[in-house]
Amino acid sequence: MLDTIAAANTWLIGYVWGAPMIVLLMGTGVLLTVLTGAVQFRYLGFAMKEVLGKLTQKSTGEGDVTPFQAVATALASTVGTGNIAGVATALTLGGPGALFWLWISGLLGMCTKFAEIVIALHYREPDSTGTMRGGAMYTLSKGLGLPWLGTIFALLTSLAAFGIGNMVQANSLADSLQSSFGVAPAVTGIVLAALTAAVILGGIKRIGEVTQVLVPFMSILYLGGGLVILLIHFADIPGAVALVFAGAFNGTAATGGFAGATVILALRFGIARGLFSNEAGLGSAPMVHAAAKTDHPVRQGLYGIFEVFVDTVLVCTITGLAILVTGVWTSGMDGAALSGEAFRQGLPGGFGNIIVTASILLFAFSTVIGWSYYGETGIVYLFGAKVALPYRIVWLVFIYLGATGSLQLIWSVSDTLNGLMAIPNLVSVLFSIPILMKLTKEFFGKQR
Repeated sequence: MLDTIAAANTWLIGYVWGAPMIVLLMGTGVLLTVLTGAVQFRYLGFAMKEVLGKLTQKSTGEGDVTPFQAVATALASTVGTGNIAGVATALTLGGPGALFWLWISGLLGMCTKFAEIVIALHYREPDSTGTMRGGAMYTLSKGLGLPWLGTIFALLTSLAAFGIGNMVQANSLADSLQSSFGVAPAVTGIVLAALTAAVILGGIKRIGEVTQVLVPFMSILYLGGGLVILLIHFADIPGAVALVFAGAFNGTAATGGFAGATVILALRFGIARGLFSNEAGLGSAPMVHAAAKTDHPVRQGLYGIFEVFVDTVLVCTITGLAILVTGVWTSGMDGAALSGEAFRQGLPGGFGNIIVTASILLFAFSTVIGWSYYGETGIVYLFGAKVALPYRIVWLVFIYLGATGSLQLIWSVSDTLNGLMAIPNLVSVLFSIPILMKLTKEFFGKQR
């Protein structure tokens, strides 16, 4: 039975994260960039000012969390093992050129995330407890008259969350702590479940209160370590950037433990890992942004531009360049081990190992609490607010199961379910473009 599931998933994932989906996601990003007049570039400075300039200001409008708490929770879910392991995998399979195409996916993804959030805010509504809910399922049902497709998206979300946002994170953390410090996986599972319970049982308001502190701290820790590596290897940065551009358009020859890569491989793995990291087009982040207190959907959409900029343009770039300037990309290592080796070699005195281990711990924990709300939103849409608390309790049980189990098949299946979320989500975005354009012109017209 398991072999049959594995075989079917292997076939399906080739399409879900293969060329057709990449073309669809990137094509959507290009289309939205053209139609909005490249809003992610024209208003990037405005978005930065909106996010960073209003951290201490009170927000107006309906909602449960502040705009920054919403973006912090979204970043808690996206800034994770994808930034540590995903970038390394892209470089291992696609060569240095993959980093260039990862940047392209991020720049286009900034516009896609903006559009998703604006549309989700427009169609959001309170559940029976007063908690504000939104996302592709509400857009499909209320805006497009496709409740059956909304149900499919909600089901995919609630199921995918247990894999990519729960068990996989717990398992990665348990493996890291066991290999680095000899901590038993069962201990990791119990402690992680207890810490998560202290946060998610308080609902989205407590999640937002925790992530607004946790996300800046873990981002500064990781980015700070990466920047020190780049300062130490400052003279190697021009050569690393040259490798990125050369590999993006000419491929990369085999060297050391690197088997070589064509332009197609660089493009495929760079874009795929970039999209997997920032989740632009998958429909996850709009669910938490829909809970934000704001006076206009576009104002919150600007936080989506900031979100992808931080996740892909900053964090992924730091990871990629650290791997290249330290030279470990030719070592034959892969995934989180490759990123970890870059930090270990790049930082003196054992600080690299400390930063990577701490980052994996914080990234995994933040992803678990962030994705709990995504899964909860999906299940609440399907069965009502009464199932929110039972879902949180089941979520805690699966953290322990993830930490103590073997998850190769679960990782792969959840990766597929996560990718499948893009199809109904992109339907909701593409068929809501008239609303997006109307709201965008309305908002920016008032700013003049």
